Amino acid sequence: MDALTATLALLRLEGMGPGRYWQLLEHFGDAGTALSSLPEPLLHKLPERARSQWRDFERRGEGSELVQWAQAERARCDDACVQLLCGDRDDYPQLLAQISRPPPILYLRGRPDALHLPQIAVVGARRASRAGLDNARAFSADLAGAGFAITSGLALGVDAAAHRGALQADGNTVAVLGSGVDRLYPRRNVALAEEILASGGAVISEMPLGASAEAANFPRRNRIISGLSMGVLLVEAAVRSGSLITARLALEQNREVFVIPGSIHNPMSRGCHRVIKQGAALVETSADIVEQLGGLLARPQVQEIASTEAVVEPIQRRLVDALGGDLRSMEQLARDTGDDTGELMAALLQMELAGLVEQVAGGYQLTPGGAESLLTGA
Repeated sequence: MDALTATLALLRLEGMGPGRYWQLLEHFGDAGTALSSLPEPLLHKLPERARSQWRDFERRGEGSELVQWAQAERARCDDACVQLLCGDRDDYPQLLAQISRPPPILYLRGRPDALHLPQIAVVGARRASRAGLDNARAFSADLAGAGFAITSGLALGVDAAAHRGALQADGNTVAVLGSGVDRLYPRRNVALAEEILASGGAVISEMPLGASAEAANFPRRNRIISGLSMGVLLVEAAVRSGSLITARLALEQNREVFVIPGSIHNPMSRGCHRVIKQGAALVETSADIVEQLGGLLARPQVQEIASTEAVVEPIQRRLVDALGGDLRSMEQLARDTGDDTGELMAALLQMELAGLVEQVAGGYQLTPGGAESLLTGA
């Protein structure tokens, strides 16, 4: 029996889980030896069904239900074009391998290379405000354009907006599920998942094929989202939310945590503000994140303006007219342009990363290069 089959069979035991799996591997050295040599004290801690499964394996070996299921699972994966990444293999994501008790096996649809790109997790509320969705989409688009893969959970709200922002920028994005990769959840985002795969991204899970989306799966899913990533960006979150669990796990995994602040009157900002009080980095632009992580993905250079028409969208033209040569606050810009604050923030973020606008104390102003590039195209 090879290592992958032994690993699948071992994890099939009810009550095993990643924690006990890695303890066994540390003691026995490999999954095959661990499966054949389960100590009695551990067996007594497992449910009755697991003990029955293992006794059957002890009697029948490769003819047992455990091994037969593992072999059938591999065949199902082959038929569904699902790859299995084992935790002790070189193709397993390096950052994820460093966390405590990582998933022993990852089921993957899509390109394995996507898991080895530098990643930023973008998470937040399912019932996010329009401004929150705009921020998730705009930040993700800019971070993807700066070279990061955007990792999230395919949920409604902020997760979906983050994936779409990455796709909008022709970037890479990774969706981590709390169900099997053949049981996409929520169903409303099936088309989004297929778009992620078609664009060269990946959909992954530690759950076996056919596993449904159960509540207990999502904290485990969240540790993968943060574990894959160099940092986590929290967009909107209530005080009690899965997104705050992801942020906490990221801190425990020594990852950077970034937070977009919001209105004190918005319940979806309270979780964000709590995390800021606990030491997370408050960010106002995606450049704040890129600068902090540094290295290969240093701040994007000011774009060369080959065609003014390709850069200046109607909302940007209204912003140029409203800014003129003066410093303007967000409230003044909203009043003067008539545009929604969320849309203005997204447009300003795009312009700031392009080096056309800068944010200073008191508001926004055109940079000299921005004024020249944009106004000469008027």
